[in-house]
Amino acid sequence: MSTIEHWIGGGPVTGSGTGRGSVFDPATGARQHEVVLADERDVDAAVRAAAQAYESWSQTSLSRRATILFAFRELVAAHAGELAGVISAEHGKVLSDAAGEVQRGLEVVEFACGIAHLLKGSYTDQASTGVDVYSFREPLGVVAGITPFNFPVMVPMWMHPVAIACGNTFVLKPSERDPSASNLVARLWREAGLPDGVFNVVHGDRVAVDALLDHPRVAAVSFVGSTPIARYLHGRATANGKRVQALGGAKNHAVVLPDADLEFVAGHLSAAAFGSAGERCMAVSAAVAVGGAGDPLAELLTRRAAEVVVGPGRDPKSEMGPVVTAAAKQRIEALIGSGARQGADVLVDGRGYRVAGYEDGFFVGPTVIDHVRSSMDVYTQEIFGPVLSMLRAGTAEEAIEMINANPYGNGTAIFTASGAAARAFQRGVRVGMIGVNVPLPVPMAYYSFGGWKDSLFGERHIHGPEGIAFYTRGKVVTSRWPGTGAAHGASMHFPTAS
Repeated sequence: MSTIEHWIGGGPVTGSGTGRGSVFDPATGARQHEVVLADERDVDAAVRAAAQAYESWSQTSLSRRATILFAFRELVAAHAGELAGVISAEHGKVLSDAAGEVQRGLEVVEFACGIAHLLKGSYTDQASTGVDVYSFREPLGVVAGITPFNFPVMVPMWMHPVAIACGNTFVLKPSERDPSASNLVARLWREAGLPDGVFNVVHGDRVAVDALLDHPRVAAVSFVGSTPIARYLHGRATANGKRVQALGGAKNHAVVLPDADLEFVAGHLSAAAFGSAGERCMAVSAAVAVGGAGDPLAELLTRRAAEVVVGPGRDPKSEMGPVVTAAAKQRIEALIGSGARQGADVLVDGRGYRVAGYEDGFFVGPTVIDHVRSSMDVYTQEIFGPVLSMLRAGTAEEAIEMINANPYGNGTAIFTASGAAARAFQRGVRVGMIGVNVPLPVPMAYYSFGGWKDSLFGERHIHGPEGIAFYTRGKVVTSRWPGTGAAHGASMHFPTAS
């Protein structure tokens, strides 16, 4: 059985931590790797390596940084199939979905390749007589990323390409459930010419997380995960004087108006709810049928759910793989049972799902639960599994009120043929990302990703323009160059333009 090590200072390191974690194959339930778990000394070693590398990397020209980013982009593209295979083997998602994840991460790398343009400052000539004012942005120092299991390539790439392009050095703490992809990415960075210590990986659990949050040399922390952890991380890191962008959980709604093409809707909702076994922060987990859309939509979703091909992620015929761990399977099945006990109608029940030849895998079948109420556990909790809850609303306004009453504000969608209804919806919902006839409104890399309310702690969204702002801070220079013999014109009053 192979051991997955840290990546510190340009190469693999076992470290001093004695803890070990298990990495499973979700399709078979078998333990396939062990991963070393960092202690405080390992985290300190990674931060010290990053701090040392920062001294030179922060002074590296924008042209040189962009050259390395372009080389990294080409290497990620060349190894996309290998990355997808590693993701599928440890996460369980199907290969096509894993390949899509790599592509979306690659788009952020491509955005960061334009760093010379993205970091342009401003200049005002002759702001006052003989005085010019200009601004520019500088990197923060050592920054950290703490990322979830569900996108082991894409979510870290929301962070480290932008941070590194801006001149920072980076310490990544990926999920210990599927850690191998991060080490492969580290090797690609090295091959691209990134200096040793600029990108580091420490594997671990809460010990490693707290060590990063407390380390005095870490200037900023980026996080994607559940809302309770995002809230905890934001509080602890900001108390230590760090910048934080902490993206939390979600309960993404899709509102379906009666004028929508319900066949179109059912296909897209099924893909959005059951793709990646529902283990997406942008998965649609609540469909709100308005007026007469309810019963026909329920019938179509029932049919679609039964048609999904469930199997191991590495089987090209599979459309949906297993969930990530046995514990996740148990929690999801318990929530389905809770919905049935609380009075909802389980139209398609994914509990006890078995795949021939993979009986010990962590499979949960596509599940559709109708007549869910907002007080039920399947609605109030973030399920993070292949479960689609259907709620009913009398009007579009009632559906908007339902979304706004929910504590999460990550993503939402509306399906309609009415431009007026869509415009009223997008202006009325208190949510960060909105889709109009698009069920997964994940912005392109040149926009920023992030929610509202309990889906975001901190004032900055991730990647895109807000990512550049998060990983840099501004300087403003006011300059004057008096000529020989020029009168200085000093005054005791507060300076003003003249």
